[in-house]
Amino acid sequence: MITPNVLAIIFSIVVSAIAIGILCYPFFVKWQRDRLMLQQFPKSWLSIIESNLSIYNNLDFEQQKELQGYVQVFLKEKQFIGCLGLQITEEIKVTIAAIACLLLFGDRKTYFPNLRSILVYPHAYIVNEMVMSDRYVVEERRVARLGESWTRDQLVLSWQQVQQDIRNWQDGHNVVLHEFAHQLDQEDGQAEGVPILPRALDYEVWKQVMSAEYLQLCGRVENGKKTVLDGYGATNPAEFFAVATETFFEKPNQLSQKHEALYEILRRFYRIDPRQWQN
Repeated sequence: MITPNVLAIIFSIVVSAIAIGILCYPFFVKWQRDRLMLQQFPKSWLSIIESNLSIYNNLDFEQQKELQGYVQVFLKEKQFIGCLGLQITEEIKVTIAAIACLLLFGDRKTYFPNLRSILVYPHAYIVNEMVMSDRYVVEERRVARLGESWTRDQLVLSWQQVQQDIRNWQDGHNVVLHEFAHQLDQEDGQAEGVPILPRALDYEVWKQVMSAEYLQLCGRVENGKKTVLDGYGATNPAEFFAVATETFFEKPNQLSQKHEALYEILRRFYRIDPRQWQN
């Protein structure tokens, strides 16, 4: 028979083991990620990246190795799910991972912590969306989407759109960059155009620059003026950050020339200068 004293001892041991496990888990994750980053990169994956990420060969050797390491960790930790009959291939996984991991440069190593699954549709997909048509009427509409990022644990992409984007790098449109920028924005549970910044003092500068640039874009879109940033960024501050991220990586020269302060704050946040990758 197990006495109350024995039960108390067993309970204490279990609680202690759980506590130790919780304390050690972050160190285990870091150890596992460091091991993955040092593993030899599969030749088939490298071939896919060289074929589908046009800027890859413009990265210096250290940046290429860094990106390879991020991709290995990303593919180990994230689940890909094919929708509407799409079969998830090595090309789909590696291509999406390589583009998404461009946002992790500068030793960020957060790996989009809220994200667990990436749902990939073969093409644009249809969703039901509630839209307020006027002050008192809410309508349900069926709309086509190319991607979306959820604050819970999933992200959705159209593979057809991803393929179009990799063929047209430098046009300022990239659904993977856009949706994964939303993931960074949503790490604190909110989508408001303000990702987690390294220092408390950075938030005031971020607010000043991003607010001014957002209002400027809204004004130009409202007046039908040409912009470097896609007009969709005028939807709200969260979309502005995602659109600015696309432009930063795909049209760095134009963005830095027309919006120097915006480019500089994104360069500091992403800890990389994509102008160095331009031919």
